[in-house]
Amino acid sequence: MTAYVDRQTTLADQVTLTGIGVHSGKPASITLVPAEAGVGIVFTRTDQENSTEVPALWNKVSATALCTVLGDPSSEGVATVEHLMAALFGMGVDNLIVEIDGPEMPVMDGSSVAFVEAIEQIGLKRLDRGRRYLKVKKTVRVDNGTAWCELHPYNGTKFDITIDFDTPLIGRQQFSSDITPDVFRDELSRARTFGYVKDVEQLWKMGFALGSSLENSVAIAEDKVLNPEGTRWPDEFARHKALDAVGDLALAGLPILGLYRSYKGGHKMNHAILVKLFEDPSAFEIVESPAFRKVGQVDKGGIAAAAAFGPDVS
Repeated sequence: MTAYVDRQTTLADQVTLTGIGVHSGKPASITLVPAEAGVGIVFTRTDQENSTEVPALWNKVSATALCTVLGDPSSEGVATVEHLMAALFGMGVDNLIVEIDGPEMPVMDGSSVAFVEAIEQIGLKRLDRGRRYLKVKKTVRVDNGTAWCELHPYNGTKFDITIDFDTPLIGRQQFSSDITPDVFRDELSRARTFGYVKDVEQLWKMGFALGSSLENSVAIAEDKVLNPEGTRWPDEFARHKALDAVGDLALAGLPILGLYRSYKGGHKMNHAILVKLFEDPSAFEIVESPAFRKVGQVDKGGIAAAAAFGPDVS
């Protein structure tokens, strides 16, 4: 195996980004700190004394209703991790410590573009260890009424996301593509979160979405977009759902070699497919590039062995 091909990465230097939390409406700041090979992506709260590090893994997900939440935000946890996770997955960042000064990620403009720009500005550092992947070996599926999602074997990493809304403004839209850094940057990273004004007003009454505005989301009212600039693509809605899916499936702990398809999906189903996958150790294996050599066995005795997977698992 050629040692320099497809090695693990981290950032070449640390970088800080600031904004507000979309639900709290309060200032939020994160610092992305380079990490050694095998660390994976780890969140740590700087506002908590003796804060416990929370690895960005599917088995740490505690809520998926409005966003993806890791751990308990009242202590060590953090909410709205999906846009950063999508950027890290899409741009090929394997190892990073995410220092955050509160319970919620900064929403930035409602997309991943600020994180991508920071990654590209700082650059990646290649580490002295090969990148490992989670290779899907057989199809797994989750159904929820008319909604469904599937992971399929595939020679690469592909997302095929279909949404279907009653409003004619959105209707049925699909985004389907192999995910590479170029594709993620150019086709997905700028896709913003979106919502109906009536729903946001209800969330305000409940104490959520207090930071939501036309600066960080696409607002829909009476089948029209209220943002003066309109949408960034005609299918920005499907592209954002694909961005969310990339971020949520990044919580597998390793880059996925497989095809992810969903219809009417969302954070809940994106998480459910990972739970389903790890329930069956015969459905996947850990391989290493460039030859995608199998590098480890999974204990068929249970999900706990799979839960610990990160870039350094064998």
